[in-house]
Amino acid sequence: MYKRILMLSAMAAVFGSAVAKVKLPHLIGDNMVIQQNTDVCLWGSARPGATVKVAVSWSESGYEAAADGQGRWQLTVKSPKADGRRLSISFDDGDGAVSVGNVLAGEVWVCAGQSNMEMPIKGFDDCPVDGYNDVVSGARADSLIHFVKIPSRMSMTPLDDAMCEWKQCSPETVGDASATGYFFARMVTKATGVPVGLVMANKGGSRVESWLSRENLERYTKEPLDSAEMVRKYKWDFHRPLLWANGTFNPILRYTVKGILYYQGCSNVGDPGNQYSERVKLLAEQWRKDFGLGDIPFYIVEIAPYESGQADGTWSARLREQQLRASDIIPNSGIVGTNDCIYPWELTQIHPAQKRKVGERLAWLALNKTYGMKSLRCESPRFKAMTVSGDTCYVELDNMYGGLNRYDGMVGFEVAGEDKVFHTAKAWLAKGRRIAVTCPEVKAPVAVRYCFRNFMLGNVANMAGLPLLPFRTDNWDD
Repeated sequence: MYKRILMLSAMAAVFGSAVAKVKLPHLIGDNMVIQQNTDVCLWGSARPGATVKVAVSWSESGYEAAADGQGRWQLTVKSPKADGRRLSISFDDGDGAVSVGNVLAGEVWVCAGQSNMEMPIKGFDDCPVDGYNDVVSGARADSLIHFVKIPSRMSMTPLDDAMCEWKQCSPETVGDASATGYFFARMVTKATGVPVGLVMANKGGSRVESWLSRENLERYTKEPLDSAEMVRKYKWDFHRPLLWANGTFNPILRYTVKGILYYQGCSNVGDPGNQYSERVKLLAEQWRKDFGLGDIPFYIVEIAPYESGQADGTWSARLREQQLRASDIIPNSGIVGTNDCIYPWELTQIHPAQKRKVGERLAWLALNKTYGMKSLRCESPRFKAMTVSGDTCYVELDNMYGGLNRYDGMVGFEVAGEDKVFHTAKAWLAKGRRIAVTCPEVKAPVAVRYCFRNFMLGNVANMAGLPLLPFRTDNWDD
């Protein structure tokens, strides 16, 4: 009997030691990228009251933290400057060490939003991404790009962990990376020589309200926050508020990142007034507060042309207008245009194939605004002012970088008179780098629009080849 007690005691000690060993969230693991040259947050769980010691391969400095009554601990370590070295970190609470390896110091960016951000290099069914074979065959050269996909999960309460795994880009893995995120990372790495880590926390079909916290939803919206009410109001789970913030985004909020890439909006088409832009601003403020890293960059992708039930309608155009407004009212923000990222036959394709342009334009924004490469031209031309002389409207633009891509043959312009009926217009580059717009059917024009339809493709760009952002000079409710 005594021997049996001793044996059981020994087994309990071994089992207890195994249970007590430091446990890390899945986001902290092999192949991860840590934000370079800063204080990086690390966290996990251990035996309550235990002292967790952390050792890093790039420094002799030691770090430690005490686990609280629930076994939770958190600390920060000073990360090195990115140089391509493979790093490691070990964690020890006295009951056994846990290590992570193949770690890189670099730049960490969050890929947030809905399905066009989620869309992987391998595409969705019947929705290909241009250049798949080119990317896969060249992926061995992209070993400095790592990514982690946070599972799309709903939760009524905020989750601290998610079943995920960092991957290093290779021909075998790159197909799973966000296409927009990958092309962004490839350009940033090419320009800087620095590794890039992508944290892909997104959900197809999600609304901006899907990512707002309970506090913000209660204070600024009338969204249902009871699960039964959510189901009654929203047939599709991806439209429901709060749940994706709790289940998909909350697990990453302690990770140290550089900035956020935000590609979302299709599911908010039809929102009234300035509601969408104000809620995107609220979301940017929420995420910045939760990350605790200050006003980190928040770069927005304009939703692409899509018929949205009626190609000639304007409800999608109004959402794009709201996205531009959001980029104006959110500090340290910017927007990339996508009007030329659509093939004419993609009228009903909600997932257009040209993701390389989108990702690279985001990269140019970041390289110019975040990394100081001011010689890069990163802004799309946008409406500045309009004057009318007789039957001709003259439109002035910002962000031309010295001119436009064409003198004449411009398409996408419409004009209207007091009757508010728009007609296709002729447009050309006039003296003073103004665009002259006229139409025989409109003798006394009062308003001009450019590509202000659900699906309308223009051909005007600036000297950088970046497309003119859709606009209107009126404020009419069509």
